[in-house]
Amino acid sequence: MKIFSLFICSLPLFICANDKPNIVLIMADDVSWEAFGSYGAEDYKTPVLDKMAKEGVQFNHCYSTPICTTSRVMIMTGKYNFRNYTHFGYLKPKEKTFGHLMQENGYKTAIAGKWQLNGLYNKLPGHDDNSRPHKAGFDEYCLWQLTKQKSQGGERFWSPMIEKNGEVIDQGTNKDLFGPDLFMDFICDFMDKNKNEPFFVYYPMVLVHDPFIPSPASVGDASRGSERNKEPKDKNIKKENFFSMVEYTDKLVGRIQAKLKEIGQLENTIILFTADNGTHPKITSNWNGQSVKGAKGSMLDAGTHVPLIVSWPGKISKGLKSNSLVDFTDFYPTFADLAKISLNETDPVDGYSLLPHLLGNSTQGREFAFCHYQPYWNKKPGQFARSAKYKLYRDGRFYETKNDLEEKNDLSKNITSEEMMTAHKKLKSFLDRCPPAPQNEILGRSASERPTYPNWEKL
Repeated sequence: MKIFSLFICSLPLFICANDKPNIVLIMADDVSWEAFGSYGAEDYKTPVLDKMAKEGVQFNHCYSTPICTTSRVMIMTGKYNFRNYTHFGYLKPKEKTFGHLMQENGYKTAIAGKWQLNGLYNKLPGHDDNSRPHKAGFDEYCLWQLTKQKSQGGERFWSPMIEKNGEVIDQGTNKDLFGPDLFMDFICDFMDKNKNEPFFVYYPMVLVHDPFIPSPASVGDASRGSERNKEPKDKNIKKENFFSMVEYTDKLVGRIQAKLKEIGQLENTIILFTADNGTHPKITSNWNGQSVKGAKGSMLDAGTHVPLIVSWPGKISKGLKSNSLVDFTDFYPTFADLAKISLNETDPVDGYSLLPHLLGNSTQGREFAFCHYQPYWNKKPGQFARSAKYKLYRDGRFYETKNDLEEKNDLSKNITSEEMMTAHKKLKSFLDRCPPAPQNEILGRSASERPTYPNWEKL
C-alpha cells in the first residue's frame, strides 16, 4: 500500500509540531557503496558521512540505475524509466519534478552541480534553452553542462565554465578555481539567503566522475589551471586521485553541515546523501575483505547498489542501519511526506515514502526494487527485480547477490531451498506485471526515442 503524506498524522507529535523542514539532497556522481567507511570501505576516509550514518540512518539496500541520466530522470520525477526516459542527457521539459512539488508548496528551491538534461547530445528541441532549470522547478541554479557540451565549455573541475541563473561564467573568470567549490559556495549562499523560510536544495555533484584528477586537498603548490583536468595514464596515480576525490566529496558534505549550523538551521534540515550509479570500471576497491570492481553502466550489483545516508538531528532514528529496500522513485513521495504535502493525480505513483523507515518502522514500504534499463554506449539493456537478497532478470537469470556480487552463479536451474523457490516465484510474479522489457538491441543516440509506457499500472 502506498504511503502518502496523510501518514504523517499518525507519526510522533514532534514531527507534526515542527515547521516544514529544509531538505538537502546530495547525489554524488559515479560512486557506489564500497567507497564509504560506514559501509565497510577499506581504502577511503569518509569521516563526515560515517558520522552522519552513526547519528542518523544508513540504508543498506538503496538501488539506482546503472548510468547517470536514467537515475537522474528517475529520482527527479519519481517515475520508473519505462514511463519517461527517451534519450541520454535529456529530461522531458513537461515532466513534473520534485522541484515543482516543493516550489508549489512554499519552498525556495535551488539546484547546483551537474545538469546534462537539455538534450545536448542529440540537439533536441530546447537544448540551448538556459531557462530549463527554472522550468524544472528551481528558483535558482548554478550548473555545469547546461547549454554547452564539455567540448564547448571545458571540464567540470579545474577552471570550469558554469552557468548561473542565466549568466555564463567562463573559464577565464574561473581560472584556477575548482568547480565543486564554486557549486558549494552557491549552495551556502542560497541557504544563508533563505534561512528564514523553508528551502529545498538538490545538489547533483560533479564529483567523483572521471577524469580522475587531484582535488584541492592533494594538488598542493602545482598549477590549478585547466591543464589539471587531464587524467594521468598511470593506474596507481588514477586511483590515488580517485581516493582524493571521494575524500573531498566527504569534506563538501561537511561544509553543508557547517553552514547549516552557522545559520541556525542544522536541526531543522534533513540531509540525504546518495549516488547516481556504480563506480567507474577503472577503479577497484577493497571492501569487507574482498575486491569490488566498479561496474558503472552494468546491471550488476556494483553498477546499481548505491549509498543512502540520512541525517536529521533529533528527529529520526539514531544509528539505524536499515535493510529496507529503496529505489530512486522513493525520494519524491518522501519529500512530500516530510513537507506534509498531499499528493494528487499530477504526481507519480511508483514510489514509497521512506519517512516511516527513518523513524524506525520497517514494516511498511516496498517489497521489491525494480530496474528498467535501455542505455546508449553499447551496454546491454534489460530489466530486473530484486529483494535485499535475491535478484531476478527478465531473461530468467536468478542470483543470490549477497554472496555473488559479480553474478557468476546463475541459480535459475538450481533452486535448492524453499526460501529460494518462494523468492523466485514472487519476483517472477512481479516481473510478469511489468511493461515489456527492452529488447536485446542497442538503441544508440541516433534512435528517435525509446518506447515508453507512461500510463502503465502501478507495480
